[in-house]
Amino acid sequence: MEHSGGIQASLSGRYAIALFELARDNGKLDQVGTSLRTLRQALADSDDLRRLVASPLISRKDAGKAVSGLTAPLQLDPLTANFLGVLAHNRRLGTLGAIIRDFNTLSARHRGETSAQVITAHPLDSGQMAALTARLKSIVGSEVAVDATVDPKILGGLIVRLGSRQIDGSIRTKLNALATAMKG
Repeated sequence: MEHSGGIQASLSGRYAIALFELARDNGKLDQVGTSLRTLRQALADSDDLRRLVASPLISRKDAGKAVSGLTAPLQLDPLTANFLGVLAHNRRLGTLGAIIRDFNTLSARHRGETSAQVITAHPLDSGQMAALTARLKSIVGSEVAVDATVDPKILGGLIVRLGSRQIDGSIRTKLNALATAMKG
């Protein structure tokens, strides 16, 4: 499979490619994708988990024990669980969020979809997500896999990244532009 230079050039991208190819070759893309979505949600919900993956002070052994303890409660598939162990051993848990994003991009490409990253100030309901997906599909001309994240710092609106294009309709950006214009 051909990978874009952008993903392949980054550390997180190389790990994502390794996980993607292993999952694809073993017919486990759906299971790994589900486990990664669960893991991403756990990262968003748990301050302790975010501290675990970000802390350079936690030893490899302790990080390995901690991530192996996540397997059952989060119902992670064995491939994802082993992968987390490798990340803990290599002291790369800090790149987990980027690895999940890159894996999702690779999975979308594999399914023939375009990947879009969407950042909103508040979670979108199913109707809003369906409308956004349909609009992006009409712009791109193909199926779109939306990777939605929430960042309250943007205040409102949304930011959409489609490949190298970015559409920033956030209130924070509009307020910053207004402040700059008022300075003269």
